[in-house]
Amino acid sequence: MKPATLLVMLSLSLSVFSQSSSTSRINQLPATSAQAEFSADDFDWREMVPHLFEAATLPGEQGIKAVLENSKVLRAYVGNELRTECKPDKTACTAKGNGSTPDEEVTKRIDDIVREAIFSRHKTAIVDYTLALQPFPFSEIAAVKSENHPDAYFMLALADHNYTAAQVQEKYGPPNDTNIVQWYSVYIYRLDSPQYTSKAVFEIDPVDGAVIKIAVSLKPRKPKNRH
Repeated sequence: MKPATLLVMLSLSLSVFSQSSSTSRINQLPATSAQAEFSADDFDWREMVPHLFEAATLPGEQGIKAVLENSKVLRAYVGNELRTECKPDKTACTAKGNGSTPDEEVTKRIDDIVREAIFSRHKTAIVDYTLALQPFPFSEIAAVKSENHPDAYFMLALADHNYTAAQVQEKYGPPNDTNIVQWYSVYIYRLDSPQYTSKAVFEIDPVDGAVIKIAVSLKPRKPKNRH
């Protein structure tokens, strides 16, 4: 394990989330019965790896779109948001009669989110978005793409303490590494290929074992010189 790399990634994810009060476009809103059920366990960090790899090859905003448009979490949330907007007094409703929302409408809303929320800091493109329509298992989502390096990041903050370290191990097995950062426990999982290295960091409350944040990073490998 390289502690410096882990600390940089964690500090990056925490700094991005700390800006939510200024970059989020909506406040906490009550949910309605129209919401489709989605659980924290429906998220699988390994599914984000191909999209992070694609994002690593793209410029900032395009890379962030590649990540967020393919995020199961954000697509589920936006679908809920669009269905909530369907009220009897509204004629323009994107949800169908069975309560489903066309994929293209979800993608369009995500593109709107990226366009409205994106900002740049130290040549790094960032979208940090509050998932204000609750209840929902996650309260915040962020994507980060460096303009100087091909690295790409995806982060989630949990809305409550209902997803535990025990559930993480049940889903992914024992972590490749563990650590303590500040007062939080950290589980680290890795995926390596000839094209990239990817890492998922689960930040865990040591008091009750609940997952607080998840950060997934991907760094492409440099091609080997062939003579």
